[in-house]
Amino acid sequence: MQTETIIEQLTVMINDVLADPKHFLVEVRIKPTNNIKVFIDGDEGIPLSGLVQYNRKLYKRLEESPLFPAGDFSLEVSSPGLDEPLKLHRQYKKNVGRYVEISFADGAQLEGKLLETTPDGIIIETETGKGKKKETKQETVLFNDIKSTKIQIKF
Repeated sequence: MQTETIIEQLTVMINDVLADPKHFLVEVRIKPTNNIKVFIDGDEGIPLSGLVQYNRKLYKRLEESPLFPAGDFSLEVSSPGLDEPLKLHRQYKKNVGRYVEISFADGAQLEGKLLETTPDGIIIETETGKGKKKETKQETVLFNDIKSTKIQIKF
């Protein structure tokens, strides 16, 4: 069976298992060794206990399904870490108020505070200069122009 077909079937299974409407599937990855990685997030985060429950339910469903008849698979269910780029509109909404680094297809980058999400993109606040010469401005970035967006930790 092709990987895309397996991912489609897994996506249906995962969405059936997701009990809380605030939780959502971000991504499914399958390595050639049948190592399945499922990334689940929540509008208000997701506790470790929730991920453990989803892992158990999904593992049981996979064992009972014909996807891997020999049982030759491994399953990891986690939330996307800070090293994972934002992929869904819901993730952008959840991270309003945090600092982000946006990479564009042409290699350019932009850093700033995520202020708002719109149906077509995001609005970020950028700062240039220091001290009295410090300038703050808001910029709108369309989702179509974004290659990847990662959360930045600022202290």
